[in-house]
Amino acid sequence: MAWPAIATRCSCVNSPGGKFIPLSVKSPSRLSRPKRNTNMSQSTLFTAARPAGQFTLRPLLPADVRLIHRWVTRDYARFWGMQDHAPEQVAEFYQQLTAKDPHAALIGCCDGEPAFLIECYRASEDEVGRHYPAQPDDYGMHILIAPAVTPVSQFSWQVFSTVMDYMFSRPEVNRVVVEPDVRNDKIHRLNKRAGFRYQHTIDMGHKTAWLAFCQRDDYQQALLQDSLMNNTTPLLNGSHLTGHDWLQANRLLIRKAIAEFAHEKLITPVDVGSGRYQLAVPNGESEYVFSAQRLALDHWEIDVASLQKQENGHRLPLDALQFIEEFNAQIGIPQALLATYMEEISSTLCSSVFKLQKNNPDSQALVKADFQTLESSMTEGHPCFVANNGRIGFDARDYLAYAPEAATPVRLIWVAVHRRNAHFSSISELSYARLLQEELGQAALDQFAAQLASKDVVAEDYILMPVHPWQWQNKLLTVFAADIANQDIIYLGIGEDHYQAQQSIRTFFNRSQPQKRYVKTALSVLNMGFMRGLSPYYMATTPAINEWLETLVANDSWLQRCDFRILREVAAVGYHNRHYERAIKGDSAYKKMFAALWRDNPVTDLQPGQRLMTMAAFLHVDHQQQPLLPALIADSGLPAEQWIDRYLNCYLSPLLHCFYQHDLVFMPHGENLILLLENNVPVSAYMKDIGEEIAVMNPDAVLPEKVQRLAVDVPEHLKLLSIFTDVFDCIFRFISAILHQSDTLSETQFWQRVAQCVKDYQQAHPQLASKFARYDMFAPEFTRSCLNRLQLANNQQMINLSDPAENLKFAGTLENPIAKWR
Repeated sequence: MAWPAIATRCSCVNSPGGKFIPLSVKSPSRLSRPKRNTNMSQSTLFTAARPAGQFTLRPLLPADVRLIHRWVTRDYARFWGMQDHAPEQVAEFYQQLTAKDPHAALIGCCDGEPAFLIECYRASEDEVGRHYPAQPDDYGMHILIAPAVTPVSQFSWQVFSTVMDYMFSRPEVNRVVVEPDVRNDKIHRLNKRAGFRYQHTIDMGHKTAWLAFCQRDDYQQALLQDSLMNNTTPLLNGSHLTGHDWLQANRLLIRKAIAEFAHEKLITPVDVGSGRYQLAVPNGESEYVFSAQRLALDHWEIDVASLQKQENGHRLPLDALQFIEEFNAQIGIPQALLATYMEEISSTLCSSVFKLQKNNPDSQALVKADFQTLESSMTEGHPCFVANNGRIGFDARDYLAYAPEAATPVRLIWVAVHRRNAHFSSISELSYARLLQEELGQAALDQFAAQLASKDVVAEDYILMPVHPWQWQNKLLTVFAADIANQDIIYLGIGEDHYQAQQSIRTFFNRSQPQKRYVKTALSVLNMGFMRGLSPYYMATTPAINEWLETLVANDSWLQRCDFRILREVAAVGYHNRHYERAIKGDSAYKKMFAALWRDNPVTDLQPGQRLMTMAAFLHVDHQQQPLLPALIADSGLPAEQWIDRYLNCYLSPLLHCFYQHDLVFMPHGENLILLLENNVPVSAYMKDIGEEIAVMNPDAVLPEKVQRLAVDVPEHLKLLSIFTDVFDCIFRFISAILHQSDTLSETQFWQRVAQCVKDYQQAHPQLASKFARYDMFAPEFTRSCLNRLQLANNQQMINLSDPAENLKFAGTLENPIAKWR
């Protein structure tokens, strides 16, 4: 886009004073996250609510030229380089600019009135690209703000942040480059406020400019710091909770509550014909009405737009908290736990509103998105649990800083812990010294060593470990105060690397150095029926368990044929608070507050044409109710049945083999499985959360000493639920519905492919025939195990991980959808 006039532009031009509004502007107090318009046939490409009003971006139109001409010929726009242009010259320039890309020039409006002009370009195709090694995902932008009519505080920043939000809403943009004139002090302040890192000056002929870059992480960190300093973010003043998005969040959650509570036989909607259902409120005159399809495994596919609450012919607002109140006699939450569950519902609603207002790519854009963009773009947590985003313990600032969907870069705290209370464990090939060298580097190690020396302690007596910042501030400084006073715990500082929280909330991906290992930390936040701590006792044996499983997988020809992989937890540190451990009998969250582990990173295995995503992405539906999975299948070029066969070979077949051959089961839900895709076709699966969430369902199994805690005694009739519940009911039920609703694959076709996968496995392993008969995958029905009933009964600790079958809740049976293909 190297047109002659562009060479004279800087990255942003403001009129005097830096405060601008369009000709008529309202000043509402709303402020919310931006939204990208996913229907590009419409004129509006992007929207963002700001204090000055509703900002929108649309393509530049010929009718805009006279207005733009009045802007660019003003004295304040001298850096734009068009002060002597006639209207015809301006028109010709923008006609040429947008000939190849209609979105190269955009008009920004505030409450419908033109307020600023944007030019967007690929840096490698612009003059700036000749001054540094431009990357394919480097994009630049120029901003011209309309002349001021009435001052509006922070208007320039509101425009600038809207443009940055738009730039990073485009999956192809990883870094924004600017080249502002060195004399333009106003834009330097805005650039730095947005996180731009200034490199050096460059001579562009017509000007001397700064070369500056801003990556997604830089911008997100800058926004967080800005919001915390200025206290203007809507999450801190509550303004994001007003309006349509709050209503939509309630609609979505009630839709899910009806579907999942009906699935678990807690409530019983009444069929009134033609696919319509009624659910009467107990002891009241109101009712919920909706359209739904009943699919395999008693799945309720409810049309979200059809859902209404009414009383005597009048529509009532949809209120998820009120829904819980109305039906608690049926769903049975103990009175002592009701308030906590309602708080989790409220927190889940707040999270939903944030996601609705967050500028996520739509499903079509996610087809090409990178791993971590996908990770932060998921709109739903666990598909079965209704209250799945509780995060009890986080305040609004914590949510912005640490929630996975916020994707805010996090720097971990490092501490030194005394070996009399702490232990380090690792796989045999990884030493403590090598781990620290690879994760921290020599400079940080020298700095930490100097701090320990200044404390007059022996460095060799200590183990270094990372800590979640929230855990340090909210738990360790108080619960472990005695240990800190005794210098058994010594604060060293904040690490240099920036991490991104993953969907599991306490696991971090290294954004600064993406080839490094994942880090998982203890986090004493209540979420979905568990306090998200880490047991120091488990940490002592976790690497040994991973090493044992790695050997098992490597030596098993069928698992190798399926290319089944594990993400090893290669090292761990656990710290024991002796006071609490002596005083508290039995299990307690206080015994799981201080531990960390390092996990392999699948990014290191990637080859050209390959990408990663969690299996949760296969269940993803964007804010326009468009699912990602059909778009992935379509992009792959494979027929849907072949694509599903490839997926089942990666996922179901190895799980069957581990169960029948090794009595080995996992927790194979969407977030626990990372899929490797090649040209958007599944080719491999990585299982994670090995040390905490796998079991050998044979108490007499001969296992190495450090692996023996995996052996559990499960009743015979419940063993196969590790497939029927965890895979069929919690994953395939939703995949089947998505494919069916999108006309990608009928549910009959899907379940036939599942049946064929099972038959292929059984035919390949005739030596296991007696086990196939004992644990019959083609049984007519199986026990209906109910996850919400678990959480409703005890939202503090749903199950005992050492005895997973102990607390299970059942409600009759489900028809086996593959039984007819025996």
